[in-house]
Amino acid sequence: MGGDRWRKGLGAAAGVAPATRVDKFEIFFDLVFVVSFFVITRATAADVTPRELLHALLVLAVLWWCWVVHSAVAARLRLGEGFVPILMVLGMAALFTFALALPQTFGDLGQGSAGPILVTVSYVVIRLVHTGLYWYATADDRPARRKLWLFLPEAVISSGLLLMAALLPTRVPPEVGPWLRDGLWIAVVVTQYSSGLLAGADGWKITSAEHWTERYDLILIIALGESVISVGVGGNLLGQAVTWPAIPAAILGIVFTAALWWAHFDMIGPAARITLHAAQGRARVALARDAYAYLYLPLIAGVILFAIGAEELVRTVTDPAGGAVERGHGPAVPMLFGGVMLYFAANMAFQWRALRTLSWTRVGTLVLLAVVLPVAERLPALGALALLTAICVALVCVELVVFADSRVALRRLIHQEKVSAEESDAAWRARWREDPR
Repeated sequence: MGGDRWRKGLGAAAGVAPATRVDKFEIFFDLVFVVSFFVITRATAADVTPRELLHALLVLAVLWWCWVVHSAVAARLRLGEGFVPILMVLGMAALFTFALALPQTFGDLGQGSAGPILVTVSYVVIRLVHTGLYWYATADDRPARRKLWLFLPEAVISSGLLLMAALLPTRVPPEVGPWLRDGLWIAVVVTQYSSGLLAGADGWKITSAEHWTERYDLILIIALGESVISVGVGGNLLGQAVTWPAIPAAILGIVFTAALWWAHFDMIGPAARITLHAAQGRARVALARDAYAYLYLPLIAGVILFAIGAEELVRTVTDPAGGAVERGHGPAVPMLFGGVMLYFAANMAFQWRALRTLSWTRVGTLVLLAVVLPVAERLPALGALALLTAICVALVCVELVVFADSRVALRRLIHQEKVSAEESDAAWRARWREDPR
């Protein structure tokens, strides 16, 4: 009797409808990814070397694959309905543990295997939760069930490789262990992303293009916000006496991040959303996979890279021993400019895949950033930040003028869509006034 009331209280799980939007539980779930991005940035910023960057990108790629699998489940089930939130909280706990253990994943082999094993166990729990939910969601969809069976080897192989990376390096000579661990993690990433391409687009389903695009746009906004937090916390702006160099440094960090947000979300992102709405069947799935599941990874990688570089430059500016005239230390400037260049390159690839267009303004900006990088390395840290910000803001200003007609037409279309949707929602909700019951 109690079990029946429990199930009745939870309610039934709900599928995704064609006009579904992101619900509040999904945004709540994303908080764990906030922690994950922050941990990756903090761990890498502590010791910026080529090998540490490789480790950060490998961890980010595996973490992002968890996100891709998560988004495939969310494309089938409302994550905030019925019994689903209970399982998702279990997944959140596993993902949180995964994030907390990440700094130990590529640590000193003399510390033992406890941290890497915890990463592996957490990863397995995450995949089990998502696999179970997808199995439930595709009960009446035999092609999707067959696709799930094809994907199970990837989950098993990835988990096995992560376990080997946790256990084997400590059992081989010390000079071999780190290379073996790196190679196994590279094999995990290759296995994951190649399986997504080899599986093809048949059998999958993107019921709501609105939900899919909104989900990925929100996670990119989270990454951009995390870069702002990283600059503030890592640059020691919090709790420190306010100095005049710190104020322009903080402002520049906000402005160039806002310009990067604008570069994607003003026209490219909304136009791609409409394109995904217009696509159907296999074409929609292929576009969702290529443009969002795959190309958002280098977008976010670029954000993390330029966040690390900006953090180091801001730290230099706010350091009393350095100040506004001190140059950036180590790879700070190359990482700042390189991260922004990666962001723009990925954005151009996204634009080409989704819209089959390229903007000469973006190509010119990418070339300009590469040309001025040697100059920026010779400038004071504040000057390098200012130069990058000027280029990013100039791109936004030029596109506002050059693409004014296209932008107005796109904005008009989006406004009409919003008005129509709001009128429909208002008409339905009028029932609550007519019948208070």
